[in-house]
Amino acid sequence: MTVDLAVVGLGYVGLPLAREAAAVGMSVVGHDLDADVVAGLNAGRSHVDDVSDDDLARMLAAGFTASASREWLSEAQTVVICVPTPLSPDGGPDLAAVTGAAQAIAAGLRPGVLVVLESTTYPGTTDEILRPILEESGLRAGTDFALAFSPERIDPGNKTHGLRDTPKIVGGHTPECAARACAFYGKLVDTVVRAKGTREAEMAKLLENTYRHVNIALVNELAILCRELGVDIWDAINCAATKPFGFQAFHPGAGVGGHCIPIDPNYLSYKVRTLGYEFRFVELAREINHRMPEYVVRRAQDMLNEAEKPLHGSRVLLLGVTYKPDIADCRESPAVPVTRLLRKLGTAVAYHDPFVPEWELDGERVPRVGDLTAALREHDLTILLQDHSAYDLRAVADDARLLFDTRGRVFRPDVEVL
Repeated sequence: MTVDLAVVGLGYVGLPLAREAAAVGMSVVGHDLDADVVAGLNAGRSHVDDVSDDDLARMLAAGFTASASREWLSEAQTVVICVPTPLSPDGGPDLAAVTGAAQAIAAGLRPGVLVVLESTTYPGTTDEILRPILEESGLRAGTDFALAFSPERIDPGNKTHGLRDTPKIVGGHTPECAARACAFYGKLVDTVVRAKGTREAEMAKLLENTYRHVNIALVNELAILCRELGVDIWDAINCAATKPFGFQAFHPGAGVGGHCIPIDPNYLSYKVRTLGYEFRFVELAREINHRMPEYVVRRAQDMLNEAEKPLHGSRVLLLGVTYKPDIADCRESPAVPVTRLLRKLGTAVAYHDPFVPEWELDGERVPRVGDLTAALREHDLTILLQDHSAYDLRAVADDARLLFDTRGRVFRPDVEVL
């Protein structure tokens, strides 16, 4: 049976794409190697913040199915790869999931199929890594099948901009490939932006997140310096943001999290190093952002010292351990290095997060408090790492013995702000 679309990788990128395609009447199959994910989706349980169980029910009613078998890939007119691209242990790109997906697609590739890579990667991946594997099928990109790259722009938890109203960049292996990919995405999104080629589309994604990475590092370093200068960095940012042109506000924090900002600039840095250069902006930004958890712990230690309590043996409560507000995603969350450092210094760490019922770090469970009000009163120090909308921050400030606000949300004399 022929299907319109096969989505490889049913995570925070692939599942919303499958939802949009099913909503416009496409027959959609999702492929994922995680048997638990597949079973859960087919049973109507979504594991992705931006796709509710109700959304999934509508998808299933429209004919969507999830499968761990690659046989479905040979039945699709369009195949979109949305697999993870993490960093390898040495800090370089880990494209194992991309190459695995390519091999699975190549095994059943038919003439006329459109293959699109959405996974974030360095410029040249589509042409240098993906294309040769697909052409092991005996078919040629741009002649027998269409090949394109279209960077994902999913922002988990964003209630204002979703897949449909976020412009979609498309770069094709050939102009004809680009036209095929643009026609496909034109059914799913309001605006399609055609890049010159796959490399330009790959670079566009890295540019977006490197821009954020560098500017976050700038305000993180300014936050440290402003404290020494006796300057309120938050007020300075708010004042600067009143300028109607030439400035975009970024805010300091305990670090950077999620899959994009801590990861993507490293892909660009890796590619630049293959040319014999260093991408010094990215390297410096990474150094600054990487040291922020240590700075937060040092500030926490100073607060406890002023209260005549040693950090060692103190009880510290972390509020919000996800990487951004109002989602359940803990990938690369600053809460991870903050907790590691606190534990190393002998602190008893517990957490509260309305989106994370259980949290394990380095094989050890981090205790989760149930009664937040009681926990605030019992712990020596509370650190606000993520400002979920469910938190009544005024009440948190009232009940906490000591409160360290790393999000710039509670401005009053008895609260320490980053």
